[in-house]
Amino acid sequence: MIRILTTTVLLIGLCLTANADVWKWKDALGKTHFVDTLTPIYTWVDDVGKVHYADKPDHEDAVSVELVWHSSGTIADVKNAADSPDSGGYAFPGETAEERAEREKAEAYYCKRATEIYESYLNAPQLYRTGDDGKREYLGKKEAAATIAETKAKKDELCS
Repeated sequence: MIRILTTTVLLIGLCLTANADVWKWKDALGKTHFVDTLTPIYTWVDDVGKVHYADKPDHEDAVSVELVWHSSGTIADVKNAADSPDSGGYAFPGETAEERAEREKAEAYYCKRATEIYESYLNAPQLYRTGDDGKREYLGKKEAAATIAETKAKKDELCS
């Protein structure tokens, strides 16, 4: 009886660990990395241009990275998918060719749309938001600059 219980617990434990998540993040130079833990990561570039990473902000220029969910599976799955000849350098584990084509189509659409919005903000004589009463509330220079910077960052993220 104890043997059956031990085996059952062991099998449940293996099943739980096999269903891991992979997270991606970008370092201080914009290179994408993959991890399978939510441990905080800090990155910075030293005076000679070398990128450093740590789990503690031990450097004055260290910034916390944003971990973004990438896929279920393991880092090896992500690496194998990226290394396969038909992956184009990246893919999601278990993704079919049709799913990949659909995802890439959606990514291209969102990149195009974000670029259009960003360019419209750059070309607008003055930015505004619509208030609760339906009237335009024009943005000041600082707020407009912050909105444009935020929109550019979102465009860059969607188009990378």
